[in-house]
Amino acid sequence: MPAAGVLLAAVAALVLTGCAGFLVPAGEGEPEPTPTPAPALSAAAPSRPPAADVPAAEEPGPSPTPTEECPASGAVVTVGEVQALLMSRAVVLTLTNCGSTPYRVDGYPSVQALGEDGERLPVKVNPAGSKFGRDHGPEALTLKPGGTARSVLAWVSTQEGGELIMADALELAAAPDAGARVHPLEGHDVRYMDELNMTAWRAELPE
Repeated sequence: MPAAGVLLAAVAALVLTGCAGFLVPAGEGEPEPTPTPAPALSAAAPSRPPAADVPAAEEPGPSPTPTEECPASGAVVTVGEVQALLMSRAVVLTLTNCGSTPYRVDGYPSVQALGEDGERLPVKVNPAGSKFGRDHGPEALTLKPGGTARSVLAWVSTQEGGELIMADALELAAAPDAGARVHPLEGHDVRYMDELNMTAWRAELPE
């Protein structure tokens, strides 16, 4: 081949080699990168933190000890908050069967006003209703241990009552022979009284 032909052939080969990046699609002829294997999903449950890091379940504490002992009768009477209505006052009495056997109640609470030295005061206690609820009369109830019955004790004034009497405490019991407990009235305006009205023991408060 003449020298000029050899030179042209060499130049053509060089041109084709330089254009290879445009003629060959990207990536062809090059080694493919080795794919990184994905981490295998474990079928096992996720590991739990060490036992020392898991707070232990709290053991239930002992039941609270009653603040008042249960009388031999198995029934205790407690006094609720003072309620006010149109210059009148009243409290809810709650009878609770604190014993271990059923307790039968059928009647009215036993209420007695006491003076400073514990003497009984001449305050009349009526089985009757008041502005806080009507008295529907006695209802025979059998309270299971822990069961309750309620009564409304109201302070009332009458035209014949004269000067109000100041009492220092109330002697309360579920019934006259059920074992009374003394409830102090110090710090309450219900210390001054003429007469007391009380509703019979009922499962629900009277309206």
